[in-house]
Amino acid sequence: MNIDLNGHEGLRLWLQTLTDTVRARGPDLTSRQLALLLMIYLKPPPHTVRGLAQALNVSKPVITRAVDSLSILGYVKRVRDETDKRNVLIQRTVKGAVFLTDFAEIMEKASQKTNQPETLP
Repeated sequence: MNIDLNGHEGLRLWLQTLTDTVRARGPDLTSRQLALLLMIYLKPPPHTVRGLAQALNVSKPVITRAVDSLSILGYVKRVRDETDKRNVLIQRTVKGAVFLTDFAEIMEKASQKTNQPETLP
């Protein structure tokens, strides 16, 4: 699927996606939490707090708080690194994968809505 995001189309798509997500009554993730979740699911592992902090250019405590929230929701989990017991890896979960699959479907439907000509009431 090719989406034309000229002008403000990207903003309209994001608005429609967020509006539909809010209406779905799912968890209300912050932009930081959503960016972190997408990073964990779309970038190849392994993921550490330090690596994620560097990738997003934020501090490690910021990532720790976001991971705390996402792990409470069951979207990610912490696992001790077997090769280096000092490290903790942030891993994907099935519940997180389902959330992002649903989010992707909401975004796809939103793109169909924003590509339709606007009608006046």
